[in-house]
Amino acid sequence: MELRHLRYFVAVAEELSFTRAAERLHIGQPPLSHQIQMLEAEVGAQLLERSKRWVRLTEAGKLFLDDARRILALSHQAVQTAQRAERGEAGELRVGFTFSTPLTPLFATVINRYRQRYPGVTLTLHEMSTFEQLDAIGDRRLDLGLVRPPEQVLPDNVDLTVLRRDPLVLVLPVEHPLAHKQAIAISDLKGLPLVMFPKTAGTGIHPQIFRLCKEAGFVPNIAVEAAEGSTIIGLVAAGSGISVLPSSFEIIRMGGVCYRPLADPEANTALLLARRKDEISPLVAGFVAVAEDVAEEAAG
Repeated sequence: MELRHLRYFVAVAEELSFTRAAERLHIGQPPLSHQIQMLEAEVGAQLLERSKRWVRLTEAGKLFLDDARRILALSHQAVQTAQRAERGEAGELRVGFTFSTPLTPLFATVINRYRQRYPGVTLTLHEMSTFEQLDAIGDRRLDLGLVRPPEQVLPDNVDLTVLRRDPLVLVLPVEHPLAHKQAIAISDLKGLPLVMFPKTAGTGIHPQIFRLCKEAGFVPNIAVEAAEGSTIIGLVAAGSGISVLPSSFEIIRMGGVCYRPLADPEANTALLLARRKDEISPLVAGFVAVAEDVAEEAAG
């Protein structure tokens, strides 16, 4: 049974005339009559009663008409859904983000604008470390990722695009001696207790701080480790040490804690958009376009 047979039957059932149905379908009446006969033979039931003056639906025909209309409607819907997916307007898009990403205004703007522009897409967001995201994108468990610069070799099939740059800031108690300095360098942290993400957290900031300290001639003194940025800031407030975080964390205001910029040119990080090099999905292309537009607007 083909969809055209259903269309032929629906036309005859609605017109109750082979002549008018043939005109509506732009085919000859004899071929139409033959196709309906073939349909009835395949269904195994008489769907239409015919005479030289009228055409009527049988009981089987009335029930078959309801189902035929539903099938045709579903087939039309299937075509529209496929076309929308081809345009990047339908389907599921899986996007990862780091713990600090939602603290940046760019994140909220990108997500809201994408949802407004593509309301038919199911946008699934996953909080993951940079390292976890890169692995997930490489083996297709994620479509895109919002990551920080990785201090590791990228998977061969992953590309990174810079969306924005953020300075690194020192997080310290308001009464700390460094809080009153006009310019603070990484070298000023030598010997001071640091509160940091653990190495196993998979964040790019941990190896970056070690690298910056090494370049300044010392090994960082890690006093406490914590997996969440807000916990790190709380530990600084509790006097456990000082920390270095992306400036996006400055939005977290906590009593007794202040943020100070670092003077070293290399003391900065970036928010990057990670994707597969061979990606051809229109869904991904749509998100990338939105993210790049927002980043360009923010850059001014």
